[in-house]
Amino acid sequence: MEAFLKLHRRSSASDRTGYHSLQMISVLILTLNEQRNLPYCLSSISWSDDIHVFDSQSTDNTLEIAKAAGAHIHTRAFDDYATHRNAALTTVPFKYPWVFLLDADERPTPELSREMQQLATAAPTQIAAFRVRRRDHLFDTWLKHAQISPYYIRLVRPERSHYTRAINEVLEIDGTVASLSYPLDHFPFSKGIAKWVEKHNLYSTMEAELIARNQGLQNPSLLTALRHPDFHTRRLHQKAIFYRLPSRPLLKWLYMVFLRGAILAGAAGLTYATLQSFYEYLIVLKTKELRRGGA
Repeated sequence: MEAFLKLHRRSSASDRTGYHSLQMISVLILTLNEQRNLPYCLSSISWSDDIHVFDSQSTDNTLEIAKAAGAHIHTRAFDDYATHRNAALTTVPFKYPWVFLLDADERPTPELSREMQQLATAAPTQIAAFRVRRRDHLFDTWLKHAQISPYYIRLVRPERSHYTRAINEVLEIDGTVASLSYPLDHFPFSKGIAKWVEKHNLYSTMEAELIARNQGLQNPSLLTALRHPDFHTRRLHQKAIFYRLPSRPLLKWLYMVFLRGAILAGAAGLTYATLQSFYEYLIVLKTKELRRGGA
């Protein structure tokens, strides 16, 4: 596998013209009222002839935009993130063995698109997925030093992929996970600060419910959190340990601003760190409320 990846890096460095002639990748986009983001997202993956929009009963023009672009439409009522994503992976009739998982506020760079198509034609069978570095943006600024989790698995063989955890879901892969070289751009504030707060208000409620019901990882390991070779396993243990710490919102802000270096991104970095700490504070408050028998 290492020889394959080295060969790929050399070939992708020398190939800068056009996309691969073979269509080997289907695209899955999850949507809910994404008329603002979807046109840009669809434009960024126009190289695929098998695009599937898996919609959670949008009430705006999302479906009309998808149909106009020639995408396949699937509709399902949302319940939780892991169940919803698993339903998409198991029920959508993908044309190709590889599926690129995409949110409507994300766009692959042209270099990433080329790289994925090259890999999809030659990846050995033991590789079941590829992770990619995601670049989050705020105020037209890449939050390079503010992102806590910049790596995500996004190119998968669907039959060897399964989501767990209802919120901030974890994608478990049956096989080897390799890495892509080029980035995926993410615009979480494309609908404005108010929409981000609205979304994270829901996320914080779901996180608090998991914590209050003891549905998270019960016996996290500090050694695993620091040294496990798989990024997602490390993150699972890190999150479980983090939820046991006192003064989490303040610790998160200090960690993001000074240890991760969010301050280097100026106003955008400080704003993002503050919003993330506010999100953490909501989780703390709602967890206490639930444990006291509140709503």
